Amino acid sequence: MRNIALQLMYEGTNYHGWQVQKKEATVAATLEAAAQQVVGHPVKMTGCGRTDAGVHAKVYIANFHTTSTIPCERLPYALNTHLPPDIVVSKAFEVPERFNAIGSCVKKEYTYLIYNSRIRDPFYVHRAWFYPSNLDEAVMQRAAAQFVGTHDFAAVRSVGTDVKSTVRTVYHYEVQRQGNLISLRVCANGFLYNMARAMAGTVVYAAEGKFPPEGIGEILKNGNRTAAGPTVPPGGLYMTQLWYDDGEVSFHVSG
Repeated sequence: MRNIALQLMYEGTNYHGWQVQKKEATVAATLEAAAQQVVGHPVKMTGCGRTDAGVHAKVYIANFHTTSTIPCERLPYALNTHLPPDIVVSKAFEVPERFNAIGSCVKKEYTYLIYNSRIRDPFYVHRAWFYPSNLDEAVMQRAAAQFVGTHDFAAVRSVGTDVKSTVRTVYHYEVQRQGNLISLRVCANGFLYNMARAMAGTVVYAAEGKFPPEGIGEILKNGNRTAAGPTVPPGGLYMTQLWYDDGEVSFHVSG
C-alpha cells in the first residue's frame, strides 16, 4: 500500500468547503471521486485543513493510500482529466506511511484579500472582499502586529469544532497594499474555526477606529468574541503556504 501526497489548488466558490458532506458539493468529495476513477478503488483523502465554504487554496496538500502502481509523475495528469476546471492537482509524490496531511503540518499561512475602492471590480467578485470605505494599511499593520506571538485566540474564533486548547502561536501577520488590493498574510502553527477571517475583521475594525490597534491585546486577554471584529466573508480567504516536518519528511510549499 502506497501513501501518496497530492499538491493541489482550487477556487472554492462552488464548494461547501473541503470536508466531505452528505448533500453538499465539497473539494474532498470531488477529489475522491476523481481518484477512484484513476486508481480503480475507493479512496479516503486526508486534507491539510478544513477550509470553509467559499474559501480558496493557492496551495493545498492531501494524502491517500492506494494499491495502484501508477507512477507519481503521471497521477496529476490522470486526476486532472476527471476533475472540474476549478480544482487542479499540480504534483503527486510518495510519502512515508506515517505521513498525514494535517497531522504532519507544522505551520500554515492564510492570505485575506480586500478590494478597497469606491467602485467594485467584477473580476474580484468571490475572490476579494469589496470594501468601499478607505482603509489605512499602516493602522491595519499596527493592529495585525498585536496578534503575533503565543496567545489564547478564543476571542477570534466561531463556535464550531471542539478543540482541546484555543492557544496558538502566530509567527507573522503582514499587511500590504498594491493599488486597491490589500493583502493580510498570517502564519500560525494552527487556526481555530473562522480564526483567520475574524482576525481580518478585527484588523479592519481597528482601522475604522472602533478601538485602538494596541487594544487588541486586551481583547485577546479577555477572550470576548463580541469585543473583536466580525467574521469577514469567505471569498477573500486563500491558503497560501504550508510547512511540513514529521521527522521523516520535511518540505515547504507556497502558492
